Amino acid sequence: MSMATRTDTQSPAPHIADVHDLIRVQGARVNNLMDVSIEIPKRRLTVFTGVSGSGKSSLVFSTIAAESQRLINETYSTFVQGFMPTLARPEVDVLDGLTTAIIVDQQRMGADPRSTVGTATDANAMLRILFSRLGQPHIGSPQAFSFNVPTVRASGAITVERGARKTERATFTRIGGMCTGCEGRGTVSDIDLSQLYDDSKSLAEGAFTIPGWKSDSFWTVRVYAESGFVDPNRPIREYTKKELQDFLYKEPTKVKVDGVNLTYEGLIPKIQKSFLAKDREGMQPHIREFVDRAVTFTTCPECGGSRLSEEARSSRIKGVNIADACSMQISDLADWVRGLDEPSVAPLLGKLLHTLDSFVEIGLGYLSLERPAGTLSGGEAQRTKMIRHLGSALTDVTYVFDEPTIGLHPHDIQRMNNLLLRLRDKGNTVLVVEHKPEAIAIADHVVDLGPGAGTAGGTICYEGTLEGLRASGTITGRHLDDRAALKKTVRTPKGALEIRGANRHNLQDVDVDIPLGVLCVVTGVAGSGKSSLIHGSIPAPAGVVSVDQAPIRGSRRSNPATYTGLLDPIRKAFAKANGVKPALFSANSEGACPNCNGAGVIYTDLAMMAGVATTCEECEGKRFHASVLEHHLGGRDISEVLAMSVTEAEAFFGAGEARTPAAHAILERLADVGLGYLSLGQPLTTLSGGERQRLKLATHMGEKGGVYILDEPTTGLHLADVEQLLGLLDRLVDSGKSVIVIEHHQAVMAHADWIIDLGPGAGHDGGRIVFEGTPADLVATRSTLTGEHLAAYVDAAL
Repeated sequence: MSMATRTDTQSPAPHIADVHDLIRVQGARVNNLMDVSIEIPKRRLTVFTGVSGSGKSSLVFSTIAAESQRLINETYSTFVQGFMPTLARPEVDVLDGLTTAIIVDQQRMGADPRSTVGTATDANAMLRILFSRLGQPHIGSPQAFSFNVPTVRASGAITVERGARKTERATFTRIGGMCTGCEGRGTVSDIDLSQLYDDSKSLAEGAFTIPGWKSDSFWTVRVYAESGFVDPNRPIREYTKKELQDFLYKEPTKVKVDGVNLTYEGLIPKIQKSFLAKDREGMQPHIREFVDRAVTFTTCPECGGSRLSEEARSSRIKGVNIADACSMQISDLADWVRGLDEPSVAPLLGKLLHTLDSFVEIGLGYLSLERPAGTLSGGEAQRTKMIRHLGSALTDVTYVFDEPTIGLHPHDIQRMNNLLLRLRDKGNTVLVVEHKPEAIAIADHVVDLGPGAGTAGGTICYEGTLEGLRASGTITGRHLDDRAALKKTVRTPKGALEIRGANRHNLQDVDVDIPLGVLCVVTGVAGSGKSSLIHGSIPAPAGVVSVDQAPIRGSRRSNPATYTGLLDPIRKAFAKANGVKPALFSANSEGACPNCNGAGVIYTDLAMMAGVATTCEECEGKRFHASVLEHHLGGRDISEVLAMSVTEAEAFFGAGEARTPAAHAILERLADVGLGYLSLGQPLTTLSGGERQRLKLATHMGEKGGVYILDEPTTGLHLADVEQLLGLLDRLVDSGKSVIVIEHHQAVMAHADWIIDLGPGAGHDGGRIVFEGTPADLVATRSTLTGEHLAAYVDAAL
């Protein structure tokens, strides 16, 4: 093949297309951004930092990434757009130089009970094809190996209209892989009927004890009471055998209640559909508490928890069936696939092997494909989403990451950094929201937002190089090289919580004594067994308060006042001062503005185009009926109180006419976790990840308990906020609490009284205690990966 030769001796002038090397943002005003204008270099790695709530996510996700996605959606036909989420244009004057944005965020993966790591990454789909081609005995198509597909059989007469009409008898069979015992869930449930109703009462007397099932509920209780199948005035324990059968197990049947056609269904199948079809982790706390109380989940005896039918498990490749493959640690599964030499499926094996190797490369080789997706931490979920982008042939793409180092041990952060640099070196623009100094250190360009959070933030404090950030004098610059020193003296334990023979997940019969009355930090590489040891082995009696990583949920009607329970004492105080009902002071109840129903805005649906939200003209966005705002407490109406910051409200309810001890106690806890700047009525949907984490912590601090378990409380925290968190942990311990923290942050490790280190590796290479003792002893011995990194961290502080 001939190659053309160049004859010119001097480089030509740059092409006009090559000048578009910046993403330009002018006048961004999303959330708390204050007319932000910035130029971000393309094909570089830019890190956005600043205190939690300073506007990082508003700029990166809600402005740049959101507009990129909106513009891409507009390229589709209006018909297709009708099936896609509608996105409004961000509040910004100019956005120029955008490229296709791929967002890799911390949102938990689907909480559907049938969603697993394998189904979420398409690894299961490839395995199913592999077994349908090579498995012996051959049992059918890839559907025969899917636990989401039931086996269907049908027979009957069909009419064939070919020439003369002819009726033939035909049978139809679709072989699916779903276990019939558990319907592909892997677990079966046993329901405690005594937790569903009080059999000494009749339905008319309110026998049901199910959350939300009130005696006047048209769709639930009245269907049973007025169905005609049972006597609503007789105690349930006196039902005849037929009545009890109909009450508990009757098939769906049409009934009329007050002239309305409704469906009557037995209580057991009704509960199974209403509660048990959902993943436990995705339930609201009070529903989860009811399910834990009323339902016992056990491994399905028919499939052994594999979710698959006996036929699917009978087909094997080299002695391994698909259930065995999915239960293997991914690093081991990759080795097994590598040993398969079958030219007929070589492209499939190559693609599957690349996916599995990507898991290992990204530090998730300790997972298995059968792991429920809802049980992954935020960091694990984010890295799992990265899998499909590793090795992609796409270039000139904007990758947007939200704190990719969350949940990573210091040993694993360098691996993540290398992946981010690889994406950049392929010619992509990489935008990262991050707090960890190790991740900020690899940036080509740094943007620091602040100076504070909420209304005190939303401006660009610095942009430039890392060295320039250090000398800039911003909060991030001043704290970038902060290092917590080891304690000179540690507290003495006041007892111990004994764990014996712990073997959940990858734990290998662990025996350990967790000291009480001190700050105990449990650490180790990701996947070493920390959460399995603490959450899976410590019983949860009334004395244990557990704050996990599950994100708080809420609509735009939810705010810090409603989430923390603060609104209840405030409403009661207003009601008492004015001699009216507390319900008047709720925008979701009787006090709501009738025009906007308490939302404060009017939403206009524009079909496939983004809806328009306009401020309600009647209440001017205050959400309350005009008559409600005439009632005052301490000279303020309810809308003015909800507009206060936590700090202002703490002073307002702490003394004077508005003094309300119950409200003041909640506000003190919010201030303790560093949320003093937050507005009481700010919608939860506008809070950052770090703010949500601290709001959840403040709520749990109000619970009565002697032992606090905190799972990575530094998530989303700026370097300057970590110091405040350490002070809060100290106050908890000094007040007589025992605090157990699962954490990777070296500042928290250094501040601990006792460290329990798990490892030495992840998955089946972990699950053992590799160190117990004080941080000083761990640094002195440097016997583990954690010890090496903590020693380097502490040495830097000297």
